[in-house]
Amino acid sequence: MIHPAPKGNAAEGAAQGSAGEVFFTFLKLGLTAFGGPIAHLGYFRDEIVLRRKWLNEAAYADLVALCQFLPGPASSQVGFALGLMRAGPLGALAAWAAFTLPSAAALVLFAYGAQSLGGPIALALVHGLKLVAVAIVAQAVVGMAMTLTPDAQRAGIAVGATLIVSLAAGGLTQVAAITMGAILGLVVCRGAPQAPVQPLPFPVSRRAGAAALLVFGVLLLGLPFLVIATDSHGWALFEAFYRSGAMVFGGGHVVLPLLQAGVVGPGWVGEDVFLAGYGAAQAVPGPLFTFSAYLGFIGAPAPNGLGGAFIALIGVFLPGLLILVGVVPFWGGVRTRPAAQAALRGANAAVVGILAAALYDPVWESAVLSPIDLTLAAAGFVLLVPFRTPPWLVVLSLVASSMAVSLVVG
Repeated sequence: MIHPAPKGNAAEGAAQGSAGEVFFTFLKLGLTAFGGPIAHLGYFRDEIVLRRKWLNEAAYADLVALCQFLPGPASSQVGFALGLMRAGPLGALAAWAAFTLPSAAALVLFAYGAQSLGGPIALALVHGLKLVAVAIVAQAVVGMAMTLTPDAQRAGIAVGATLIVSLAAGGLTQVAAITMGAILGLVVCRGAPQAPVQPLPFPVSRRAGAAALLVFGVLLLGLPFLVIATDSHGWALFEAFYRSGAMVFGGGHVVLPLLQAGVVGPGWVGEDVFLAGYGAAQAVPGPLFTFSAYLGFIGAPAPNGLGGAFIALIGVFLPGLLILVGVVPFWGGVRTRPAAQAALRGANAAVVGILAAALYDPVWESAVLSPIDLTLAAAGFVLLVPFRTPPWLVVLSLVASSMAVSLVVG
C-alpha cells in the first residue's frame, strides 16, 4: 500500500506538506514553465530545492536520473514524484493536475479556434506553425544525438532505427526499433561507470509498486484486444495514446512520431492539422505531452471535443505515471544493474533514430515547400540553438513571418 510521506531523511528537514500546498506550487510552475522538459527540471530545482527546500540537491539529482531512466514524460514524472514525496497520493495528483491542465486548456482553446479559422491568413498561420515544428524537431534531434549517441556503437543503433521506421512506418515498427535498440544495447553498450545511488523517501510499498506495474502491463497488452472486441472508437483512442505514452524514451519530442503513427496513420487527424498543433504546443508552458489534448479535441470520429481531449490526455500520461509508481520501491536495486543501464542506453539511441526519421517525414516533407520555407525553418533553428531564444518567441516570429510572406507573395 501507499503510506503517508515520511518526514526528513533525504528531503533535508522537509516536513510533510498538504495537497493544497503542492497544487498551488505546481500551478505557478504550470503557468510559467516554458522551454521544454530540460527547462522544466531547472524550474523545479529553483522552486522546490532552492526556494522551498522540500528535498536536497542529491535527492533531486537522483529523482531526475530515475525519471530519465523510465519511459514517459520526464518532467511530469519528476513533478508527480515530488508531489508524492511531499504529500502522498493526493499530493502527486495535485502536482500533475496543476502542472498539466494550464497547458492542456491552452491547446484545447487553440484547437477550438483552429476549427473556426479560414482563408489565406489562416493557412499562413498553420504553415508557420509547421515550420516551427521543423526547427523544434531539428533542435531535438541534434541535442539528443549529442547526448545519447556519443560513440560509434550508439550512433549505429540510431542509424539502424532510422532505417527500420523509414522502410516500414507505423507504431509497431517504432516499438520494434526501440526493442532492437535495447537488445543491441545489452551487447555493445556495457562498461560505462555507474553513479552512486541516493535513497529517495517515496511512500510506496513494494506491493503497491508491483500492482502498478501489473496494471501497466495489463493495459498495454490488453487494450488492443479490447478495441477489437468492442469496436469502440473511444477505446481505440485511449489505446493509441496509452501506447504512445508507454513507448516514449528520451524526452517529450519523441512522442511526435508515436502520436503521428497513432492518429494520422488511421486518418483521425490530418497531417497539416497535426503539425500545426505541434507547433502551437511549443508556445505554451507545461509539458509537451499536453499536445494530446489538442489531438483528442480536434480528431474524428467521436468521441472528440472535450471528451476526446480528456481521453487522450489521461491515455498518454497514465503509463508513465504507473511505471514511476511501480519502479520507485525497487529503484535502488535496478539502478545498480549494468544490464539495465546498457539496455537503456541502446533504447535511447534508437529513439534518436526514430525522431530523425520523423524530422524528414512528415515534418520536413509537409512544411518545407519552397526556398522561403527553408530560410524560415533555418532561421528558427538558429534562433533556438546558437541564440537560445525562448521557443514561444520563435513560434511568434515564424508565424508572423509566414503571414507576412503570404501577404506579399499572395
